[in-house]
Amino acid sequence: MGTIYYGGGATPIHIEDRALAHLKVVIATKLRRDESFTVSWQHPDDQPRGRSTIWLHPSIPLRFVFDDPEPAELSREWIEELANSASSTGGIMLVAEHFDTGPLPVLQGVEGGDAPDVALGNVDVEHLDVDRLTVGGTEVTPDDVTG
Repeated sequence: MGTIYYGGGATPIHIEDRALAHLKVVIATKLRRDESFTVSWQHPDDQPRGRSTIWLHPSIPLRFVFDDPEPAELSREWIEELANSASSTGGIMLVAEHFDTGPLPVLQGVEGGDAPDVALGNVDVEHLDVDRLTVGGTEVTPDDVTG
């Protein structure tokens, strides 16, 4: 879990390391261009109910602290999504999907029926066995991918 320290005596803002790495790229780029914007989020379950917004401005001190000593792998798509939202009137809105890095559930088909459909975003895996995969409505076999 990484942390943003923003302003003099502000409360630390805790964000998962990979999400914070993406956010850092966008924040640094915007502030380097002397552009101000907002970042908003809903409070986690372990905090009082509500949401917060901070106004990011180049003149306000900012520090990023990461728990993981190794830099996170960055997703160009995610950075572009954050940059586009930073340029909008609503600013960046951090959502739960940006922070969900837990293990994926294993889904079993109902006996005598088909396995359920699964939609996944960006997934980093070392090994994945797939019996059937549909990409963009077209069924892909393992030979299509490896051959």
